[in-house]
Amino acid sequence: MSSSSLLWCLLVLCVLAVVQIYAAEERKVLKVFNLRASDLNSGLFQTPDAYVKVFMGSGYGGKTEVKKNNHDPWWKEDFSFFNAHENNPMRLEVYDSDFLFDDLLGTCERSIKIGTWQHQCFLKKGGSLFYSYTLEPLQ
Repeated sequence: MSSSSLLWCLLVLCVLAVVQIYAAEERKVLKVFNLRASDLNSGLFQTPDAYVKVFMGSGYGGKTEVKKNNHDPWWKEDFSFFNAHENNPMRLEVYDSDFLFDDLLGTCERSIKIGTWQHQCFLKKGGSLFYSYTLEPLQ
């Protein structure tokens, strides 16, 4: 057997091993829920019209409805991402909806872990975002 044939065989075996490891990993679903904020700041003498955009990895899960004139909004929406993996990055972006351009009030980022978790994130422009998520096997 020539050395190039041996290299090709090794390469094929490595690829098959990686595919087998990836296929054996159990698919999981990420559920993001119970989104609420407190003490949001929209600028001098203004009340925010806040909403949240939800991301996992490079995937966009959607956004909440806009809660008008509310420093302490609570959103009812839940977001689900299928084919999630432990340690995937999750990002929540809080915005103030305005006529021309929406202002980013802050971003929360974290690597997701198995189980159900509750977190608080302090936003760059003031206030906090509270949220919960569950990462569990896909049923």
